[in-house]
Amino acid sequence: MCVLSKRSIGFLALTFFLGILVGSVLGQAMGLFLPADSVAHQLFVQQHDDIGFDPVRIDLIVFEITVGFMVRVNLMSVVGIFVVAQLLRWFR
Repeated sequence: MCVLSKRSIGFLALTFFLGILVGSVLGQAMGLFLPADSVAHQLFVQQHDDIGFDPVRIDLIVFEITVGFMVRVNLMSVVGIFVVAQLLRWFR
């Protein structure tokens, strides 16, 4: 049976978002203990790709809106997605 038929798109998006958030926090925590010039710091902590779009400013005279979304992905973000997916699978 297909996994997507059991899970909603919202649930998958929540898993993705929480995984990136957890992975980023873990990566930043690891960065405090790793030397800045080490290979491990470059691999686990430094960002590798940006996914999203830059902020766009919309001026409507009465008010102004700035909209933007950027996800910075590193190796710990991918690990975080996997960990959160396993935890949510276990709780559900």
